[in-house]
Amino acid sequence: MWFGVLGEFVVRRDDGSSVAVRGPRARSLLVLLALEAGRPVTVDSLIEGLYGDNPPRDALNALQSQVSRLRRDLRGAASHELVESHPLGYRLAVDPDSVDAHRFERLAAEGRRQLAAGDHAAAAATLRQALDLWQGPVPVELGEAVTARARAHRLEELRLAVAEDRAEAELALGGHRELVAELQQLVAAHPLRERPRGQLMRALYGCGRRADALAAYEDARRTLAEELGNDPSDELAAVHLAVLRGDLSLTTTAAASAPSEPATVERTGPPAQLTSFVGRRDELERVSRLLGPLDRGGGARLVTVVGSGGSGKTRLAIEAAGRDPGGVAFVDLGGLRDGGDLPRQVLDAFGVREGVLNAGARQSQPPDTVERLVAALSDTEILLVLDNCEHMVEEVARLVFRLLTSCPRIRVLATSREALGITGEVLCPVPPLAAPPEGVSAAQALEYPAVRLFADRATAVRPDFTVDPATVAAVVRVCRALDGLPLAIELAAARLRSLPVDEVAARLDDRFRLLSQGSRTASPRHQTLRAVVGWSWDLLEEEEQRLARRLTVFAGGFTLGAVGRVCELSDAEAVERLTGLADKSLIEGDGGRYRMLGTVRAFCAERLAEAGEEEEVQGRYTEYFLDLARTAEPYLRSAGQLDWLARLAAEHANLQAALHRAVRADQETAFRLIAALTGYWWLRGLRGHGAVAAAELLRKVGTAPPEGLEEEYVLCVLNAAAGGDDAVGDGFTLRPYWQPAEEIMADLAWPPRYPFLTVLWGMGTGTPRPSAVDGGTRRPDPWSDALTRLGRGHMALFGGEVDEAARQFEDSLAGFRSTGDRWGTALCLAELAMLAGWRGEGRRSMALYDEALESAGQLGAVEDLADLLCRKADGLVRAGDFAAARTAYERAARTAREAGAPTLPAAVEWGLGEIARLSGDLTEARRLVEAALAGCATGWFAVEELRARVFVALGRIAEAEDDTARAREWHQRALNVMIGSRNLAGAAGAVEALAGVVLLEGDAEGAVLLLGLGAGLRGIPLDQDPDVARTVARARELLPPDAYEAAYRRGRAMTGEEALAFLGRA
Repeated sequence: MWFGVLGEFVVRRDDGSSVAVRGPRARSLLVLLALEAGRPVTVDSLIEGLYGDNPPRDALNALQSQVSRLRRDLRGAASHELVESHPLGYRLAVDPDSVDAHRFERLAAEGRRQLAAGDHAAAAATLRQALDLWQGPVPVELGEAVTARARAHRLEELRLAVAEDRAEAELALGGHRELVAELQQLVAAHPLRERPRGQLMRALYGCGRRADALAAYEDARRTLAEELGNDPSDELAAVHLAVLRGDLSLTTTAAASAPSEPATVERTGPPAQLTSFVGRRDELERVSRLLGPLDRGGGARLVTVVGSGGSGKTRLAIEAAGRDPGGVAFVDLGGLRDGGDLPRQVLDAFGVREGVLNAGARQSQPPDTVERLVAALSDTEILLVLDNCEHMVEEVARLVFRLLTSCPRIRVLATSREALGITGEVLCPVPPLAAPPEGVSAAQALEYPAVRLFADRATAVRPDFTVDPATVAAVVRVCRALDGLPLAIELAAARLRSLPVDEVAARLDDRFRLLSQGSRTASPRHQTLRAVVGWSWDLLEEEEQRLARRLTVFAGGFTLGAVGRVCELSDAEAVERLTGLADKSLIEGDGGRYRMLGTVRAFCAERLAEAGEEEEVQGRYTEYFLDLARTAEPYLRSAGQLDWLARLAAEHANLQAALHRAVRADQETAFRLIAALTGYWWLRGLRGHGAVAAAELLRKVGTAPPEGLEEEYVLCVLNAAAGGDDAVGDGFTLRPYWQPAEEIMADLAWPPRYPFLTVLWGMGTGTPRPSAVDGGTRRPDPWSDALTRLGRGHMALFGGEVDEAARQFEDSLAGFRSTGDRWGTALCLAELAMLAGWRGEGRRSMALYDEALESAGQLGAVEDLADLLCRKADGLVRAGDFAAARTAYERAARTAREAGAPTLPAAVEWGLGEIARLSGDLTEARRLVEAALAGCATGWFAVEELRARVFVALGRIAEAEDDTARAREWHQRALNVMIGSRNLAGAAGAVEALAGVVLLEGDAEGAVLLLGLGAGLRGIPLDQDPDVARTVARARELLPPDAYEAAYRRGRAMTGEEALAFLGRA
């Protein structure tokens, strides 16, 4: 059979003959079923799809009538009944690949994978197959429902994306000439889509039509301005610039033609659900409406779904979040034990990470986590879902209040057993699912959501189960006995795998009779849920009970391997018993990971304590995750870096829980775990994640490092320092712990057991261990050798030895590339890009920055991407390419806001201010640079070099306004900042700026001496810098060549100490 909905409604038998489906409703019904081929579609969904907001009075009978009509039309088209009845609705019993929409989506995904892998020929062929399935627009038979129209729109959007992907593949294969006409049609049909416009420009350029490519850009710019009031995107502008420059890469591969967009933050969305959503339609509509816009009855910025355990709060929140048209970040607080970790947990969900390149150079006092979160979300429109808030209501309320009052575009959806108690909070209670009275028929019972839920979950374990005259009484009895609690109903339905429904009902009756003799103080719903969980527990085999209680030590889900080690099972035993628990709905599995439902976990944890196994199992749990972290640590400096980072990220909650447990009970293990996880935290931009535990461990141990754990002790101090005030808390200072750490580092054998120790010590203190530069006595591993050369490069750079710095960075880059480490690779590339820019090698500098951006992007280092974009833009300004520089700065600003990096927007404002000044707009320049100065003064980051550059910019503005006294004052302040930080190479810019003022004051020889001094401090003159070039030109006009050269040589020849003495007198 073949079912076509992509542009032409058609049903064909296997022999190719057509099947006539009569009537628009019947055709719509078939399309709705075909789009979910092989899966049941609920009655509610079908009624909504057929009739929209105006269903007939007896909608169920009307639907059944359409089903009967469709079955008659399809009868004989296949050897089996195509439209099958299901407890919840109906199912089209065919292979999904026999429906063109499903086949199209499969081919589209396959083609994109091939394109991403660089297999352009295969991608082009696969994507052509996908597009050939379309015969026109999606037909009207999709129905009247909003969901159906959304599905149609999604298919049309995917069709366009596939067309663009195919064009990308064909361009990579050199098919420029053949694509021109097709892309012109695509642009005409969708004039506001920028990707096909860029592809058209590349196709035109590739077949020798450069003028037409430029005209295509002008048409795009004009259309976007007239229709949207926008400028072309960064990507389109980059293609335009490449055409102007005659970049040959436009005629080769697509990948080379357009720089990739910097990686954006990876938010944690709601977890995927493995079962259908049944009931709660009214509550879902209410939550969606409350969170919606004001003109639709919404406008609530905090909605709290409240209800007892097992009432379905989480599922309702997930479904509501899935309906939200904007971005969503989901935070499960169920496994969180320490309220102090709450802000970081939320920070993680938003994907806000700290930079990993030159981190220590950027910060002296780490930013407060809440302030960083506010900075990241201050202008972000997003829905934050906080699940399971009841065990830390006060902490959640404080954080939510701060976010709502500081971030006007954020909305919060919380689930809790009690209200948060914040002004403006709107509560959405979750009542029990409605259950029918006794004595109803099967058809009447299925109109109640409690019965529909039972039927759906029962069918999952027994496909032949139906609610019919023989079973309806027992089903109703179960649903009524369980008070309509969804979790209780699901647990009871899971029992149908081994028990008939009558026996399930009878055993529940027995359980509730026992319950009535117990405590009468608990709420009825709590008693009900506890009863059904207890009954499920009693029905487990002894081995299953042992496993279920031991699984409660896991905080963030678990894998088969972890279960084997922690619960002392072989792989075969673990598979068998996990499968048994999953079959009984006590755990859920997805993609190789399992999780235990919160209510079940709480019950089973009590059983673990009763069995006296808690300490023993938690010990094995901590040992397992210590072994995992120690196994991963060397791979974080290898080609397997990304895979191991991802593996540790999947276990993040378990690693954190194991660490907190070790701090409480096993300090030696805690030190080892902190040391092993340090590389992971820093490479993932999670520097503060070990801070709370590290500070608490130092409190317990004191200032005497445990014997044999000296390196671990230093890493503990560095991690505590990385968290700032968040970690150390009131009345606690890290000062006493630095002295033993310094003593350890002074006697440290090289290379250390933990190579990241040297990196972090240099970042945290600014004083690299000498052996980190001279290589020590033992032969280091390749990564440590690359790190040594990186340290030598920085020492040479700070000493003004540019050629030696470049040589060391090149050697270091080769070493890091040989190990596959992206962190070191990105760091070396960024330094080499800067040096290339200093030498006037603009094209090479930009290419190196792009490589650095790619490496940092693979690490997900969003803050570093913003930093690198700023540095790239700085080079573009020096090269005079203001348009490209502005584009890079604006991209950096967007990325920095996402990363919650408060200082980087200040760097952007400084850069844009420089563009305005060099373009002659002093008023705008002053506004931007003063804003940058305000951004530097937040106290979060001690960005001395940026502050000095801001001072220089203000001095340049004063200089342009002929206020030489004020200009000298600003330049002197910049010089004082750099000298105070002992950054003589960084002081070069301030010295060269001061030269301009000295020249205006009439001392040409003194100005030239300062120009030579600046070049000497840096190790190279910046002749291509527009300000320096202007000062040089003026000085040459005023001085004879011999006098100029003599003054320049005197300045260039000064040593560092001589320079300091001279500048102190200047």
